Amino acid sequence: MAVLGAYGFAVLAANRVRGSAQETSAAYFRAWQDGDVRAMARLVHQPPADFVSRHLSFTERLHVEEVELVPGAVQSTGEETAEVPFTGSRELREFGPWPFAGTLRLAVRGRAWKVLWSPETLHPLLKDGGTLDLTEFDGPSAELVTREGDKIPNDSYAESYLDRIRPEFGEVNQGWALVSTVPGQPVRRLMTAEPKTEAQRTTLSRPVQAAAARALDGVQDAAIIALRPSSGEVLAVADRLRGASAFHDLFPPGSTFKVITAAALLKSGLDPATEFACPGEYTIPFGRSFHNAGHQDHGTVSFTDAFAHSCNTTFVQQTVARLGTEDLRATAEEWGFGRGLPTGAGGACGTMKDPENADWHGAAAIGQGTVLATPLCMAAIAAAVQSGTWRSPRLLPEDEAARIEGTPHRPVRLDEGIVAALRDMMAAVVDHGTASGAGLPAGVSGKTGTAEVVDGDDHGWFVGYRDDLAFCVFVRHGGAGRTAALPITARFLNGL
Repeated sequence: MAVLGAYGFAVLAANRVRGSAQETSAAYFRAWQDGDVRAMARLVHQPPADFVSRHLSFTERLHVEEVELVPGAVQSTGEETAEVPFTGSRELREFGPWPFAGTLRLAVRGRAWKVLWSPETLHPLLKDGGTLDLTEFDGPSAELVTREGDKIPNDSYAESYLDRIRPEFGEVNQGWALVSTVPGQPVRRLMTAEPKTEAQRTTLSRPVQAAAARALDGVQDAAIIALRPSSGEVLAVADRLRGASAFHDLFPPGSTFKVITAAALLKSGLDPATEFACPGEYTIPFGRSFHNAGHQDHGTVSFTDAFAHSCNTTFVQQTVARLGTEDLRATAEEWGFGRGLPTGAGGACGTMKDPENADWHGAAAIGQGTVLATPLCMAAIAAAVQSGTWRSPRLLPEDEAARIEGTPHRPVRLDEGIVAALRDMMAAVVDHGTASGAGLPAGVSGKTGTAEVVDGDDHGWFVGYRDDLAFCVFVRHGGAGRTAALPITARFLNGL
């Protein structure tokens, strides 16, 4: 009897199931939440060889930082099978909480309760060969905005300049997408973390840029540049020059260069009130002849009014008589000629050579001959008259412009007496000179210019300022400054 009893106990012990579905599932969920993948594997019936690496790879690939699991009640599905529904949430570094739900299946195997693992135990979307991946995508590069932080107006005619700048801020932020791929089905984005778009401010003013662009609507081969004289900031650049650039390409400035010539003559001691003849035509002794627009004779006028009426004959006569060939170039260089203009989008001012003879000297006095300038350069000269200081223009904040193109030229403080006289002369141009009656708003001072060229009609110019805004309007092959540039200027300034 004792032998039979011992045998029966041994048989019962050998057939008894170790543990329970409740104990095994609880241990499995506890190990999973603690990240103990090897302990999880010991609770699985015949775990795949890559069980540990698959779990670790899943966590690393999706940037899982934490897992929370909430098991439901154990549900019997047979004498030796059970299942546990559960919910969970993975904390993903790029997205935050990512909830999911699944079912843990269990069965008796080898007289012990074991987890019947399959890929969908890790996540339901891994069923039937599905995959989950975290992918990166490029966001947009930095958005260039106005000084106010606003979007730059559409059809602003500033695009070519912004395109020059944009590569300097081309480092893009990365976005993230959590992607589900199931064989035979379209790829799905489950979650998306959009990249943050950086905004890079330019110096452009939204209202000034909009007014400049609208003033050029319907106008071909023209440009408007507006600056803030007190800082050199480019408030607007609207450029419709075909195949040319108002920052980089050089054109004869015509009579707008008389600002420089007048500065040189004033420096030589000429008084603005001194009267001179302004005949319709003047011939340099033993040299060539020069004439006013329409060969108009203005009689005897003050130097201020000679400037206001754009008397070519007076300016040529006084330049040849009073200035050495190097004097005009030296004054032009003081006012920016010969300098690069590191705006952030590049730029140049003007060039001129010392005249070889009196004829070339006379031509330079009225912005012809070897004298060439960009519209940007002439806007900077108008700004210097307004502020009394020549400043290098820039299209970006100072530090960014310097980073891209190097430190600009230092501001140049100009002679106060000369600047005061030039202000009076430019005011006279609008009051009773070549820009009078053109519909300009009150407070504008400026200078018209008409430049003769060999390859077509004249270029039309008007440069000037009003309060803390200076500008240059240039119309290539547009004709006289008064008829070509002044109407555009009036539209621009009245549109502010």
